[in-house]
Amino acid sequence: MENIWQEIMTGFQHMTWLEAVAVLFGVLSVLCSRQNSVWVYPTGLVSTGIYTYMLAQQHFRLYAEAALNAYYFIMSVYGWYYWARKNPAKKETAITRMDKRELGIATGIAGIGWIVIYTLLRNFSNSDVPVLDAFVSATACSGMWLLAKRKVENWIFLNISNFVAVPLLFYKHLALTALLTIFLFIVAVTGYFHWLKIYRQQQLAEH
Repeated sequence: MENIWQEIMTGFQHMTWLEAVAVLFGVLSVLCSRQNSVWVYPTGLVSTGIYTYMLAQQHFRLYAEAALNAYYFIMSVYGWYYWARKNPAKKETAITRMDKRELGIATGIAGIGWIVIYTLLRNFSNSDVPVLDAFVSATACSGMWLLAKRKVENWIFLNISNFVAVPLLFYKHLALTALLTIFLFIVAVTGYFHWLKIYRQQQLAEH
């Protein structure tokens, strides 16, 4: 417990204003997502944009994480457009459950992404945890795709990623980020049930 507290204090001591802004907007983005608010994307763009720039710097050299955040940035642009798009009835795109085809695509993104990212990390980086690092990134990519499509199950894929990321971050002595990920995990659990409730209300309203 003492070592974890020391890691947290060290994390605060080394946190730059740029990282603080990225963390703040990252938290805001997740909270907006839970509330089914389109502001999930503007706030996410700020956070992922900063992380893409910051992690690619020579000081960090976390190029895979920078690339993942660049993907998040692109998906946020797409998701913002998709969420804000109006149908003839002037209503936002509704929350839905994924069908078998979308399950296949989401699983494919996670599975193929895991293999591809692992191969890149194994052969073109000095990563000592390529299997878990690749898994966390691949499942997060799949979850982001489902989030952009406003599928209830996005929370499941995102939390699979969060669940594996927590011990990985503690192993890497990133206790502060691990605690943030635990917070995101809890928010995602409540977010799943909140979205499920909205989906069921939509179904009742349609009938």
